Amino acid sequence: MSQVRVDAAAILPQLLDLSLQAGREILDVYAKGCSVSHKADSSPVTIADQRAEAVILAGLAKIAPDVPVVAEEECAAGRMPPHGALFFLVDPLDGTKEFLSRNGEFTVNIALVDAGVPVAGVVYAPVIGVIYAGYGHGDEAVAFKAKVEGGVIGPQSPIAVRSAPAEGLAAIGSRSHGAKETGDWLERFRVDTFVSAGSSLKFCLVAEGKADIYPRLGRTMEWDTAAGDAVLRAAGGLVTTLDGRPLVYGKREQSADSPYANPHFVAYGDRHLIAAAGEAA
Repeated sequence: MSQVRVDAAAILPQLLDLSLQAGREILDVYAKGCSVSHKADSSPVTIADQRAEAVILAGLAKIAPDVPVVAEEECAAGRMPPHGALFFLVDPLDGTKEFLSRNGEFTVNIALVDAGVPVAGVVYAPVIGVIYAGYGHGDEAVAFKAKVEGGVIGPQSPIAVRSAPAEGLAAIGSRSHGAKETGDWLERFRVDTFVSAGSSLKFCLVAEGKADIYPRLGRTMEWDTAAGDAVLRAAGGLVTTLDGRPLVYGKREQSADSPYANPHFVAYGDRHLIAAAGEAA
């Protein structure tokens, strides 16, 4: 298929606005309550997921009509569009379990992927009222955090990963998934604190220097991780597989796994920890 180009910096404000629109749909359902059903893989889904995804798909069709969109609920229904190197990854409501438990730790995730790399991403937590975004890498990268009040994004504060402290690391992990394998993996480091959080907020906490490392030794899909990964990379960190290779996107055809399934991974703030993890394995 023919390949188009998109300026990640130019498109980011539109992705921010689109995430706010999706957040309004989610908050409407959140306030009223809703029933839950389950997909073929037994994961929960609500009308909030579906309404938010519909808003995002309609918006992306206007913003970048020639760029394919791989979205969670569309894929669950068997609708996976063909795509080249450039495509969007969308999780309209990451953390449905958090949504159902009403702890507020769920997010809207929108990412732009180019040649396997998430080059722009937005992570919006509508109940908490915070939004993260990032695009680019290296000296050209921009990553920021902002409060959202009354559906309006406030002043943007730049964020960056921190250097790993010598006295012990701050690790973060999933609130809704088992921690034994994670704890076993973390034994290669001295970890002074471990915090649990839901959804892709874990990537963002590493990105803003509130944690050093986030290992995930469990099932995830590309739409779960791409937006948070983009924010983290723009803030100076990196997400790798357990053998230290950067996590890649666009894994549609996988003989050993489902389309777009991720291997186990680790999100690092300080990239020096990647080599240290390999040496301690």
